[in-house]
Amino acid sequence: MTLLSRSPSEEGASGRTRGQPLLEILAPAGHVWPLTAAMAIGLVAAASVRIGWGWQLWQAVALFLVVMAIPVAAKWRSDALRFGRAAAIAGALLTVQGLHTVEHGAQMYQRYVLGFSLRASNGLLSPANSEWVHFGWNWLVLAVVVYLMTRGMRGFWGWALFVWALAHTLEHTYLFVRFLQVGSGLDGLGVGQVTAQGLAGIVGEGGWLDLNAGPRLRFFCGLPGVTTANRVDAHFVWNTGEMFFLIPSVHLFLRKAMHGRSVGSETDTAPRATTAL
Repeated sequence: MTLLSRSPSEEGASGRTRGQPLLEILAPAGHVWPLTAAMAIGLVAAASVRIGWGWQLWQAVALFLVVMAIPVAAKWRSDALRFGRAAAIAGALLTVQGLHTVEHGAQMYQRYVLGFSLRASNGLLSPANSEWVHFGWNWLVLAVVVYLMTRGMRGFWGWALFVWALAHTLEHTYLFVRFLQVGSGLDGLGVGQVTAQGLAGIVGEGGWLDLNAGPRLRFFCGLPGVTTANRVDAHFVWNTGEMFFLIPSVHLFLRKAMHGRSVGSETDTAPRATTAL
């Protein structure tokens, strides 16, 4: 007779995070050493190419992310096996959108602490600060949010997240169309492409609401930043707002998903967990 049980380390990790689904989905679990090793190697490699070979900041950051990609992907695959595909996707969305928000925080730091111009405040991955990337990124995030809603991530926070993500995506769709229009006009004049930070969207200083809003929108347009924020400020608010709605949405969704899965697993495996001949 063989008694099936989890290892002490798995039991300890489960005990520490039980009832805290965000910590459970974000915890390294059995991937502590691969993730730690990759982080150490990535940091050393990024510092080496930045200091020793004179690589640009974005190139060093990109190298670090490439080194981290394999162990992170393995961790997400493990999450899918432990908690289900939808829960793993929710955890991955929370991670990557969190990193995206950090990138916008870096732009704020460059603008207000280092004193960079708006055009130079491009974050840690400056080539990624393009309208093509923002357009594609936000449509992808919206698609994942919709998928998770079909899997049960609804309620107040889920719907609030959807509305915010939709508005954010429409903002970048408007910006993308403007980018193509302005770029086409500049090409015709023999001038280089405008940078992402040089464009105003629906909100913010010089945006559509600032230039076209009528009396009916006077109250809304009078709110702080709606028609006065610059590009860096406006999109920092867009992304921190998205995280504000995403965190409780994912928390509640994971709590439901993990509870249902654990109950089902205990029921399915109860006979096998006692004896194996």
